[in-house]
Amino acid sequence: MHGEPSPPPAAPTLFDWEFAANPYPAYAWLRTHSPVHRTRLPSGVEAWLVTRYADARRALADPRLSKNPAHHDEPAHARGRTGIPGERKAELMTHLLNIDPPDHTRLRRLVSTAFTPRRVAEFAPRVQELTDRLIDGFAARGEADLIHEFAFPLPIYAICDLLGVPREDQDDFRDWAGMMIRHGKGPRGGVARSVKKMRGYLAELIHRKREALPAEAAPGEDLVSGLIRASDEGEHLTENEVAAMAFILLFAGFETTVNLIGNGTHALLTHPEQRARLQDSLAAGDMGLLETGVEELLRFDGPVELATWRFATRPLTLGGKDIAPGEAVLVVLAAADRDPERFAEPDVLDLTRRDNQHLGYGHGIHYCLGAPLARLEGRTALATLLTRLPDLRLAVDSTELRWRGGLIMRGLRTLPVEFAPVPN
Repeated sequence: MHGEPSPPPAAPTLFDWEFAANPYPAYAWLRTHSPVHRTRLPSGVEAWLVTRYADARRALADPRLSKNPAHHDEPAHARGRTGIPGERKAELMTHLLNIDPPDHTRLRRLVSTAFTPRRVAEFAPRVQELTDRLIDGFAARGEADLIHEFAFPLPIYAICDLLGVPREDQDDFRDWAGMMIRHGKGPRGGVARSVKKMRGYLAELIHRKREALPAEAAPGEDLVSGLIRASDEGEHLTENEVAAMAFILLFAGFETTVNLIGNGTHALLTHPEQRARLQDSLAAGDMGLLETGVEELLRFDGPVELATWRFATRPLTLGGKDIAPGEAVLVVLAAADRDPERFAEPDVLDLTRRDNQHLGYGHGIHYCLGAPLARLEGRTALATLLTRLPDLRLAVDSTELRWRGGLIMRGLRTLPVEFAPVPN
């Protein structure tokens, strides 16, 4: 005799510290039992979480889901809790992550010239130089924290060079950016203060560069100068738009790469067979496994856990759930990229994986503009680390590592490693 069918297990707890350490089992539960799931976030804001690959891909390209927070039907207590801390007060809202076409199309076109394959290839020697310089700083010690001494400064200095921030000012940027990714660990209000300082600095930098702008653009002109030139030649970018654009390129362009390098190194160190295959191929001068390997690291434990906020402008149905205008939607990239309906053996790290259309850099018109630069930095950092420090290993048990809190990004607070000291 058959009894009643057993109810599905209780929904897992989301967004606590245990979840942050390994969210993938909870996401697997959501994909199976509640693929479009309404939840109250730790901030008090209610949102729909989209966890299946097909739904996620559809949502990322759906024009009814706006990036503009003005469409959010948010209660007063939640106001200002959906973006980057401090950006509203610092008048930095008019950037690519918060706008829709036609403004998005116009601004993206202006900045896309900095990220063409050719421009990124020209930047490769500088990325290699920065990578080697940072490793030189700790190679002789035989130990390091790869987040603070390597994964964090590398993209900061690279994006500063790209924007045209003078070398003597780049350490200030490093300090402000450090405050932005420490989230709750810094002084109260520290994130908003750092954003404000960055905004003030960018306004001054734009003013200085406009005064000194040569009549003709030099090859490889920095990005801020290029934006000023476009503005002066009829594109009519406001100073706020130029500052907001520089800010979001810094914000979106550094923490994602910090996490790609940190999460990627962690995944390799905890999968010794895969790491050994990669080291062997690098030693043989074959870059093919590095290329597919970085894509697999982006899929397996990528730097962006949830895509940035979207808000319904019209009624829509997603994964069988009706979403009303004004409601917030968060696409869970980390869940979609482990969907067994799309990826064979999704919980297995396989650096040779070929069919790998992961969503690590998004999809649709908001596909990450800086993805070519991030890939270059990720490939250079991992290849150089594994080549120069071949016996690299974790200095603590993997279970002792702590992941940063926060909703959108996924990254380690620290990554202590050991290796045989290498004299410089």
